[in-house]
Amino acid sequence: MSQDWNPLFNHNNVSIEEDTVICDSFYQMRRLTVSHQRFEGGEATITRDLFWRPDAVCVLLFDPKEDAVVLIEQFRVGTIDHPRSPWLLELVAGLVEPGESPEQVAYREAVEEAGARIHCLEHISRFTPSPGGAREYIDLYCGCVDSRLISGVHGLEDEGEDIKVQHFASEQVFRMIQTGDIDNAPAIIAVQWLQLNKDRLCEKWSAKEFNEA
Repeated sequence: MSQDWNPLFNHNNVSIEEDTVICDSFYQMRRLTVSHQRFEGGEATITRDLFWRPDAVCVLLFDPKEDAVVLIEQFRVGTIDHPRSPWLLELVAGLVEPGESPEQVAYREAVEEAGARIHCLEHISRFTPSPGGAREYIDLYCGCVDSRLISGVHGLEDEGEDIKVQHFASEQVFRMIQTGDIDNAPAIIAVQWLQLNKDRLCEKWSAKEFNEA
């Protein structure tokens, strides 16, 4: 794919002077000292604490036949101080394990977190959610599912997961972006993408392809 922008600097213009692991628990925290070129000349040397996470995958589950979106509801420690509730509506998501492709993670997590079989998969984007303090890249997908077969509570017990499946009409999900009922970045990006691409997806994921996939 052609690009409309290329940065002035690249990896050749930054050097890691020091990289220290200061916490290695459920996730890893590192303290980095780096030197990088400045736009107006010279170099700057900075020290930053960096939250280091493996690559991740998020999947928006969409049923073109029922015009329905399947989201998951679960407790999130990162929103412990959320003004409404630390239980969020989110996309199916998971970390990429060594040797796995993002697509394999998408199919695996759909089963683990929602009991869902993905029939077709389309890549939406790859992005970094918080580059000012976290090393994390997310591959975002939309997966075609039969929502009539998806229900209940799921998740891996050994990972402390307690995940409830929730069904919504697509137009309701679009409104929930405006009302703030959906307020986490991957879900917002994916739902807005669906709003732009729903007609094309419904045509692409025809009833014949949907049933035979």
